[in-house]
Amino acid sequence: MEEIKEAKRRIREDMQRMIASLSEKDLAEKTRRIEDRLFEFANFQEARIPLMHIGEKGMLDTWSILRRCRQMRKMVILPVFGKEKFKCSLLKVDDLKRDMKTDADGRMFPNPERCKPVPMECIEIALIPAVALDEKGGRVGAGYGHYDRLIPRLPMTTRKVCLALEGQILGQAPATSNDKTVDIIITEERVIYKI
Repeated sequence: MEEIKEAKRRIREDMQRMIASLSEKDLAEKTRRIEDRLFEFANFQEARIPLMHIGEKGMLDTWSILRRCRQMRKMVILPVFGKEKFKCSLLKVDDLKRDMKTDADGRMFPNPERCKPVPMECIEIALIPAVALDEKGGRVGAGYGHYDRLIPRLPMTTRKVCLALEGQILGQAPATSNDKTVDIIITEERVIYKI
């Protein structure tokens, strides 16, 4: 177990360095290609109620995806994880400026006082964050375990999708029995189907 934790810690550091080493122009171009693939992806086009996320350090920035969804009149549903280990709410964000708050660590999240809750069973497609992945859908997340607890609560029919740079794809992601996989990975070069 400790070996796996250490392997994941090293992967997180490596991926942060890899992303930081890209020029701003190169990263923006790759991110745009991933976004374009996402918006061309039939499951995403058809989904009226997608679960989104805000990219953290070592992950792709998702703000332009959120803005583009709003422009297309798609709902923007974001999770809020409570201080209690298993607490998670899904909230509908109508205004990306007014409806958001910042936590003590500087991370943005939906303001529960301004946003309406959305039942888990309404989610048709879920964008799941990852720092690194393998082609079988194994993922290394930010290390909080939030999404490993969220994924099993989503409907079986909900497609779980990760967006990643091709450089974030590993031969095999280290995993424990608690780590949950995703169905589809979209990179700037391809769409990888685990299902």
